[in-house]
Amino acid sequence: MQKKFKFIVNPIAGQGAGKLALPEIDRMARENSMDYIIVNTEHPGHAIDLAREAAIGGMDIVVAVGGDGTSNEVLNGLMQAWNQGNRNTTMGIIGIGRGNDFAFGVGIPPGLQDGFKVIQTGVYRLMDVGHVVGGDYPQGRYFGNGVGIGFDAVVGFEALKLTHLHGFLNYVVAALRTIFLFFNAPLVRIEYDDKQITQPSLMVSIMNGRRMGGGFMMAPEAHPDDGLLDLCIAGQLSRIGILTMIPRFMKGTQAVHPQIKTGRASKIQVVAIEGSLPAHADGETICTAGKELIIEIIKQPINILYR
Repeated sequence: MQKKFKFIVNPIAGQGAGKLALPEIDRMARENSMDYIIVNTEHPGHAIDLAREAAIGGMDIVVAVGGDGTSNEVLNGLMQAWNQGNRNTTMGIIGIGRGNDFAFGVGIPPGLQDGFKVIQTGVYRLMDVGHVVGGDYPQGRYFGNGVGIGFDAVVGFEALKLTHLHGFLNYVVAALRTIFLFFNAPLVRIEYDDKQITQPSLMVSIMNGRRMGGGFMMAPEAHPDDGLLDLCIAGQLSRIGILTMIPRFMKGTQAVHPQIKTGRASKIQVVAIEGSLPAHADGETICTAGKELIIEIIKQPINILYR
């Protein structure tokens, strides 16, 4: 029986790359005799509703066409349907956004043509899904790639303002700007499994994937199907210290630095004792000044197409 595809396209993703992708997706899907529909998102959160409705309606494969935010929304819609017992829909990604870190973490190459080839193969794997509770989401929000708390989150907020820059350069410039905006580490308590750390922490990255910001390898050894979240915790650093850490994160060699702690866990709680917690999940704002976040992993609830 032929599979049914639903392409959910964010037309403003990648500085308008989503809108340009529409006729190409239509052409390639027709040439491959797919049973498909294409829909545009019209407002923030729309892809959540579209993906949930697709899964409940029996769609076989739902493809997020856009950046990390689009992928995150589609994932949340599929997980909402999953919680209602609709568990037969596979997720696909065509990454045409700025960072495409979600796609990278699950083995999907960026770009329209390469992304569509992955959709054509029909090869899928089970992936873990993270869930974060706190801030603006007391009911929780799902994520596929990771949660960034502190410096990393502020970098993401600043990157959104740099509309004239694209790709990894956007995040590098945002990181340099953030050095002068967020350099006093809040005092936090981090509890995970049977461990507890209380210290000033400039950044806490909690990863299901490996990369954030289009090129910063927060957790180079992470696997999106091992049932664990990978932690990268940075203590207090000077502004010069932050600057010198940037190349380490680009290479994924930061773990050997004395101010970096790493670990793996299935559940993590982060509490601000002094200061507050700016945080994002897959680039979507969780809070700008939260006090407590609880992050858990759900082991392999959905399938995702990959190369």
